[in-house]
Amino acid sequence: MRRLFVLACMALAACTTLPEGPLGERNYQSTISVGGRLSVGYQQGGQPQYLQGKFRWQQQGERTNITLYSPLGQTLAAIEITPGLAVMAQSDGEKRQAPNVTALTQEVLGWPMPVDGLRYWLQGFVQNANGKLDMASPESTHSFQSDGWRVRYVSWQHNARIQYPKRFDMERTTVEAGNIVLRLVIDDWSDR
Repeated sequence: MRRLFVLACMALAACTTLPEGPLGERNYQSTISVGGRLSVGYQQGGQPQYLQGKFRWQQQGERTNITLYSPLGQTLAAIEITPGLAVMAQSDGEKRQAPNVTALTQEVLGWPMPVDGLRYWLQGFVQNANGKLDMASPESTHSFQSDGWRVRYVSWQHNARIQYPKRFDMERTTVEAGNIVLRLVIDDWSDR
């Protein structure tokens, strides 16, 4: 009898951790903090290059800070983006800047980071041809083209309030970096 009581309590506890009813409607948030893992494949000097690591994305309005880490957690680079200026501080102390982050990341990393698109994609939004935001979801949006990138949402997750991407893959071909394949897996997401 005691065993049945313990099993019943465990079942009830598991049920109470699930969100009640449908998840809330998402709104685009100007302030978010996202952490996760990334892998990228690209070409440099005609040779394939592959990188893996972790990232932290902190966005407040027009300002975005991105920190890139090695798989073991050492800081490799910190990028600060404001309108009209992107500054990257590398682990060796060297700083570089450019008018936009795409040019800066292409120059320093060897591949262009799609920061403008990621501002929306990390939250599960797609900017349409009219500049308006469409909400993506597991039921409606699996892949799309934006800013020259082919983006595919692979899996989704939710917290107590909203549903957001868990993993998405991006692909693009450029003259400088060849075929770029970028994969992001989101481990933590907060709009507070």
